[in-house]
Amino acid sequence: MRSTIDVLGTCIDLMTLNQAEAKIWRFLEEDKNHMVFTPNSEMIMAAREDEHLRTVLNAGDLNIADGIGVVYASRLLGKPLKERVAGFDLAKRIIEKLPQKPYSLFLLGGVPGVAETAKQNLERQYPGIKIVGTHDGYFNQQDEQRVIEEINKTNPDILFVCLGMSKQEKWIYHNRDKLNTKVCMGIGGSLDVFAGKVKRAPEIYQKLGLEWFYRLMKEPWRYKRMLALPKFAFTVVLKGRRQQ
Repeated sequence: MRSTIDVLGTCIDLMTLNQAEAKIWRFLEEDKNHMVFTPNSEMIMAAREDEHLRTVLNAGDLNIADGIGVVYASRLLGKPLKERVAGFDLAKRIIEKLPQKPYSLFLLGGVPGVAETAKQNLERQYPGIKIVGTHDGYFNQQDEQRVIEEINKTNPDILFVCLGMSKQEKWIYHNRDKLNTKVCMGIGGSLDVFAGKVKRAPEIYQKLGLEWFYRLMKEPWRYKRMLALPKFAFTVVLKGRRQQ
């Protein structure tokens, strides 16, 4: 039975990185498509304002806590998560083991050239990995059916979608019945990391739960988006007090 916690209206699975990885492999044994989402504090706050996004996230087959703020929130709300499960870490776990598995991968998203560069890097780093195709994220609604046909032609088991927060989740949800895949996972900016265009925060920042702060230092123009973090914390504290 699925064990979850409601964090400000968004369902989050109570599981560790190891458990999330095991669930992905189980999904791949089933003959149907599964949606995997990675809500963090910012996405959860966006879902509070966007009812459709909230519906999309709560339809996910697996929602991992991609943010230390979500872990802290779960403790205040009385159903503590054991750890943060970053989307990048889960995607990397899957990628590392794909060369030994009979499954294939398609990379969708990023500016032109990023997905192809990520494919080349991953093939060099993980010999034997089956990346059957790539497509950038710069396509409009008129091109959408053509992109879906291109993906389906390669018949991938896994589709990593990197179109940016909320857009990628909605895209997966709207096209879940059109895609001949078994796992569709939104992984945000991870494609840029795999392509070597962006460096992930040093491990010390990851362990301290300050990856967001590192990104803010590197990309100060993101400060408006980061304003959602204190708002999230305040809202969770209020909800936690009401439950006591």
